[in-house]
Amino acid sequence: MADNNERSEKAEAQQENNETASKRPGKKTLIILGVVVVIMVIVAVVWWLLTRNEETTDDAFTDGNAVTIAPKAAGYVTELRVNDNQRVKQGDLLVVIDPRDAKAQFDQAQAQVGLAQSQLHQAQAQLDLAKVQYPAQRDQAAAQVAKAEADLANARAEYKRQRGVDPRATSQQNIDSANAQLRSAEAGAANARAQLEVANQVKLQIRAQETNVEARVRQVEQAKAQLETAELNLSYTEVRAPFDGFVTLRNVQLGSLVQAGTALFSLVSTDVWVTANFKESQLERMKPGNKVQISVDAYPNLKLEGHIDSIQQGSGSRFSAFPAENATGNFVKIVQRVPVKIVVDKGLDAEHPLPLGLSVEPKVTVE
Repeated sequence: MADNNERSEKAEAQQENNETASKRPGKKTLIILGVVVVIMVIVAVVWWLLTRNEETTDDAFTDGNAVTIAPKAAGYVTELRVNDNQRVKQGDLLVVIDPRDAKAQFDQAQAQVGLAQSQLHQAQAQLDLAKVQYPAQRDQAAAQVAKAEADLANARAEYKRQRGVDPRATSQQNIDSANAQLRSAEAGAANARAQLEVANQVKLQIRAQETNVEARVRQVEQAKAQLETAELNLSYTEVRAPFDGFVTLRNVQLGSLVQAGTALFSLVSTDVWVTANFKESQLERMKPGNKVQISVDAYPNLKLEGHIDSIQQGSGSRFSAFPAENATGNFVKIVQRVPVKIVVDKGLDAEHPLPLGLSVEPKVTVE
């Protein structure tokens, strides 16, 4: 019995040793595991070496210029020359507003210009005439003075003769007549001298005509300014494209009554760039000019190349509608993001640019 018990115990111990040996991994398994670990380490090192000079983010979108097109004139839309999402060129006529009121004002302003120019020509003719007429009137007045003085001398001589002769050789009537002629000659001489004094003011008279011409010139300028204003108001009835782009969000129909400043539609420029919001910890080696590879979520096969144009001088939260007030309450540090403008250099079709707001993933190569 004792031998049997010993054999049983030895058998159980041997079985336990065999089970323990079977649980331990073999040398082959350890070698395979070690190779896998080494490969993973190599792959990780290679990946780090390849990507250590790259910064990427998925918080990036296509961006571009988009303006709201609104008229500066009020009226009914008589012509609508664009459809939804239509491509237009700079200067293309998009919308025409009823121009009849503005055209009437333009015609009236044009007539005022013609009238002012006619009055100017008349004033210039009067000035030319004055330069000849007033010197002639001065000479005529001087001649009248000479004649009046001669008449006065003759009247005085006659008066003296009538007063100096024997009263029996003349009559009282002759004496009175000579006296009247003398007074008339004196008045005529005084009047001629006054006329000569007025006629001598040739410079002042010509200057008055020159002032009239200057006033007419200003009236012509004023009329032309009013004509330019009327022409400008007439041009406002035609809404044209300020740049190349695509019509978006059209909000006008033929026959609509629009007011000045009413939004008709938006115009999206063909010039598209990327706005990428990088973490502040990614900006250390990033600078304008760095090359960028861009992939677009909507078009996986489209690969774009570009460069960093500029980095915004402020985080997105700083310029938000409600910026953070870190000086109040409890502060929790949050990694900020800074918008970076990326200009597309290659791969973008100018005739069919990307819509604004598409998700993209830029990969910046930093030094």
